[in-house]
Formats: sequence, structure tokens, C-alpha cells
Amino acid sequence: MKYEAAEDEDLTTALRALAHPARLSILRILSRNGTSACCCNEVAECLPLAQSTVSQHIKVLLDAGLIERKPSGTRNCYLVRADRLTQAMAALDAFVAALVVVDTEIELSESA
Repeated sequence: MKYEAAEDEDLTTALRALAHPARLSILRILSRNGTSACCCNEVAECLPLAQSTVSQHIKVLLDAGLIERKPSGTRNCYLVRADRLTQAMAALDAFVAALVVVDTEIELSESA
């Protein structure tokens, strides 16, 4: 089995971005808006957080590639990148499946 450092880095970046309740809430808010982009202040209105805090969380999601920025006049609005979320979940599924296979192989070798 070949070790894929780049894949691991992509997965950990996505998981790190998803590992905060506020960022999960931001993704939910953006996804409910469908293909219409939401601006930071619109997202902040839906959360018990300051706009500056929401902005920091949005930056983490942007850096992870899980959302994209759409300029709207002088403001930036945001959309969920469903393709990147799907890739991250597929990578996590593959990682877990590989662990299960290794665990099964260890159990079989120990029982032999």
C-alpha cells in the first residue's frame, strides 16, 4: 500500500476545518442558501457570534477549500464547495476502510 502524504494533508486540512461547531453551522447556513451566496454579515445574523468571529471561521473554511468566495460589489459572499466536501468525505471513508482491513489482517494473523 502506497503512502500518500498529499492525500493525508488534504484530509487533515478538511477535518481540522470541520472540527468546530461554529464552522459546521456556517456550512449549514451556506448550504441552505443553495446556489445563492451569503455574505459574512448574513451568516453572522444567524449565529450567536460576532461578525469578526464568523469572519475568522469563514477564513478557515476558505483556506481548506470547503467554501468559495464570490465578490458582490464591495462585499465578499460565500458558497459551499460541495465537490470538496464530497472529496473529503470520500478520503475519510477510504482511510477508515483501510484501517478496518489492516485491523482484520492483524486479527487473522494473531488467531493463526
